Amino acid sequence: ELHQLSGGERQRVLIARCIAQGAGTLLLDEPTNHLDVRYQHELLSLLRRLGLATIVVLHDLNLAARYCDQVVLLDAGTVVAAGDALVVLDPERLSAIYGVGCRRLTDERGTVLVFG
Repeated sequence: ELHQLSGGERQRVLIARCIAQGAGTLLLDEPTNHLDVRYQHELLSLLRRLGLATIVVLHDLNLAARYCDQVVLLDAGTVVAAGDALVVLDPERLSAIYGVGCRRLTDERGTVLVFG
C-alpha cells in the first residue's frame, strides 16, 4: 500500500502514475525531495528523455544546471533572471543573491556549481 512506502518511493510512484496516465505536461514541485542522489539523477534524466513539457521547482541549483534547459531564478519571490540555464546560473549572480561565493566547473559530464 502507498502509505507503507518511504517518502522517496512514494514520490517515484506518483511521478510514474502521471507518466502512465499519458500526461502531456508535468508540473513538479521538488520531485527529487526524499530521493537519494542516485534516484535524483535517474528521475531527472528520465524526465529529459521522455521529451514532455516539464516545469520543475528545484532548490538544488546543480540539478537545475545539469537537467534544465531554461531556468527562472527567484530572489525573495521576485524573478531576477530567466532563460538558458547556464546563462541564468551565472556564478557572480548567484554569489550576489545567496551571499556566498560561487564558481562553475565544467567538464565532459556537465556543469557543477561550487559554493563557499
